[in-house]
Order: sequence, then structure tokens, then C-alpha cells
Amino acid sequence: MVVSLNPEPNKLIFQLLLDKTVETLDAESKKNQKGYLNLLGNKLEEVVAEIMTYEAKSTPFANSIELISGQKFPDIIANKYYGVEVKSTKQNHWTTTGNSILEGTRVDGIERIFMLFGKMVTPVEFKCRPYEDCLSDVVVTHSPRYLINMDLQKGQTIFDKLDIPYDTIRKIPNPIKPITDYYRQFLKPGEEVWWLDQEESKSTGLIIHLWNNLPKEIRKEYMLKAMILFPEIFGNRSDKFDRLAVWLVNMQGVVCRNIRDIFTAGGQGEVVWREKTYKRIPKIIIKLMDSRSEIKSTIKSIEPSVLYHYWGKSVDDRYGFWLDLITDNTKHMNLPIGMKELLKSK
Repeated sequence: MVVSLNPEPNKLIFQLLLDKTVETLDAESKKNQKGYLNLLGNKLEEVVAEIMTYEAKSTPFANSIELISGQKFPDIIANKYYGVEVKSTKQNHWTTTGNSILEGTRVDGIERIFMLFGKMVTPVEFKCRPYEDCLSDVVVTHSPRYLINMDLQKGQTIFDKLDIPYDTIRKIPNPIKPITDYYRQFLKPGEEVWWLDQEESKSTGLIIHLWNNLPKEIRKEYMLKAMILFPEIFGNRSDKFDRLAVWLVNMQGVVCRNIRDIFTAGGQGEVVWREKTYKRIPKIIIKLMDSRSEIKSTIKSIEPSVLYHYWGKSVDDRYGFWLDLITDNTKHMNLPIGMKELLKSK
């Protein structure tokens, strides 16, 4: 094994090695698009390590590329000094939740880490940047984690916001404190920074927001998703808003003290449909009617795994299945208009 006694000057050579690795990944993925679409998690790590090993021949990094097994950070190391963290997504964007800011699993001796990110959609694409250059923010899963953005502009990292370099943050005993101190300046009355024990798949910002403090467009977005993910809010159960309340807190970091009023305030109203006026229509139905075009577009954008989680079923016809759910949950209202006919009319 070749071990560099003075590895820092080899940074440019290591960057060239990574550039060649990305070039190879791009070329191979074009030849085998279908195969690469299935390379997620450990599978992609293995391919990256194999390509790096090949490209490292005749360089100071020959015979030093090592794929680290287990929950270690980073995934691949070279010359026991450089590292590569491999991330991937099945979504058409360059962002994802990254590693813990505590870095408790960091491999000893690794000083310079790069992020290699694969966007595993058609066409498959790869990007590689220094780790600290693509960390835009902090989110919370079971512990505070960095938010990765491979398109992040220079000067916009979380470390630029804190005015503290990454190498300083990662070495202090409590890296959480300067981050929470930073976020406290944005708090509104009644809000607080938080760190909740959540499942790893969940993530939200460090600030707990009050519903009434949210911008109008954000409240609208959450209302649309609520009507899609939680069709029981149209029912007559006493606990029909419970799942929605939990979702707002756990997934969006939002506390709403009057969640029922958001949908039902005003009691009843009237609607005009096909040149006929219908009176005494529940306000929650009126809000649904006013939002049906937006719901159609929103329901297409939600990840299938999210719909499966909240609906309890995997479906091909998302809108049709949602219509069935709404119809079932509004039967008790005895509406003069058929819900399916109404919601399909626009």
C-alpha cells in the first residue's frame, strides 16, 4: 500500500482522480442507463470504489483506495487522508439529507472529504464537489444533519452563514451550539429551535413555526397536501385531524393551535355549479372545490413512497384512488352534488 507522507500537496491530483471517476461514471451510465438506474446506496459505492481503483493506477493513490464497510463516514478513503462520501437520489434534483453534524463515525485520519452525488433518473448524472462546499443548511432527523445541495453557489454554505469554517465546526466539542445560536435570530414569538427523536427518513428545519406566521403560499401548500394525504379530515370522526397535526409537527415543523378551524371556519356557504346555486355546503367542501385544479398537479408531484405511507396502498391511478377516498369520507354529509362528478369537472 502506498501511503503519502505529505498528502496535502496531492489535492490537485486527487481532484483529477475524482474528475476522471465522474467522467467514467457518465460514460458508463450512458451505455447502461437501465443498469445504473438501479445503483443506489451500497451498490453505487462499490462501483465508485472500483472505478477509482482503476483510475488511480500510476498516481500517488495507487493501491490505496479502500471501500469502508458499515456505518462509517466517508464511504471511500484514499491514502488514509482523503475521503469520498457517496450519495444518490431517485428524484430529479441535486439535494438530499446528508450526514450528522456530529460526525461521530468519521474515519480517523481523514482530513479532506469530497461528495460524489448520483442523480439516478433518466438521464443518469453525477457531480462531485468538496464536501463542505455543498452543505447548504441543517435539518433534523434523529439528530441534526447537513442538507446537501450539489448546485450550491459559492458563499452560500451553512458555514458561510455561520461565518465559521467547516474544519473549525467539526473539531469543536459541541458543534450544535453555534448552529442553534445562529437559527435563534430568526425565531418569532412562540417559536423555538428543536432536536426531536425522529425516524431517519423524516427531516425538518431547526425552527418550530406557528401556522399563523407562515407565508400564505406555504399554508396553501400544506392545505393541499393535507387534503390529499389525509382524506379522513372530510369524515366525521372526532380524531380526524390527529394524523394531520402530527404530520405538521414531525415533517414540517409547524404547530397549529386551531387546525380544525383552518378547514371548517365559517360553517357553511354556497357554491355555483353548472349554473345552479347550492346552499349550506360545508366550508371544507368549498375549499376542496376551489383547490381541485391545484390538487391534480400536486398529487402528481408527491413521491409514491409518501402516498403509500399515508394511504396504506400502492396505486397506479393516484387521482382516481384519491377520489374514492374523498367520496367515502364525505358520504355522511349527504351532499346534493356527487363528489366524483364535481371533482372531475375541472
